[in-house]
Amino acid sequence: MSDTKPGQSEETPKESEGFQETFMSHLFELRDRVVKSAIAVIVVFVSLVYWAPDIFHLFAKPLLDALPAGGKMIVTDVTGSFFVPMKVTMLVAFLIALPIVLYQMWAFIAPGLYTHERKLVLPLVVSSYSLFLVGMSFAYFLVFPTVFQFMASYNAPLGADMSTDIDKYLSFAMSTFLAFGITFEVPVVVVVLVKMGIVSIEKLREIRPYVIVGAFVIAAIVTPPDVLSQLLLAIPMCLLYELGLLIARFYLPKTKSEEEKSE
Repeated sequence: MSDTKPGQSEETPKESEGFQETFMSHLFELRDRVVKSAIAVIVVFVSLVYWAPDIFHLFAKPLLDALPAGGKMIVTDVTGSFFVPMKVTMLVAFLIALPIVLYQMWAFIAPGLYTHERKLVLPLVVSSYSLFLVGMSFAYFLVFPTVFQFMASYNAPLGADMSTDIDKYLSFAMSTFLAFGITFEVPVVVVVLVKMGIVSIEKLREIRPYVIVGAFVIAAIVTPPDVLSQLLLAIPMCLLYELGLLIARFYLPKTKSEEEKSE
């Protein structure tokens, strides 16, 4: 007597095996993509490691320029003089190899996307990478010199020597780079929300006052406790939000009648 219940297909074991094979093939492909991405980062890192001290000096230039005469950076950790430049070089290597990493991600997810989704994802990835670099550049060339000069002016009347540990400077710079890099992604977020039909432009315009307040709250949390650096983050965030609203007008979701006409 068969144990098969009414309505149950006898092909279920084969379907289960097929699902497992498909899942494992995707898992293996993901592994290969991750390995290729890691190799790309390592190759770039090895190519740059000889110039690690020079890269760190360039990385610390905004602070070094703000130090008074005779001021210098210090090392409080025994291994800090070796590992901190290595970390900075690894960061630079990751940024240089990031297009390859993004391509591997794109190659993995592209087969499962529709044509119109592929057309949307590629510009978003390119714009996200570009805006992240612009945010980091904004922090390096404008925020760092302004904040460090501002803080140095407070140390002079106190008669205090301005010396910073290289590891603490790395932590400060990394968090600032991350904050400004993510902040400059605001236009991309706005465009995606509008294009996917999650939020309308009219609604985003209505909540503009809340966005402005939220920008200043976020700036107060992620930046040093001085008004200048908070303004340097909050004001660009508000302007980028307005830029996102402007660009999103060209990515409004199509209505059914427009889709029928395009077909």
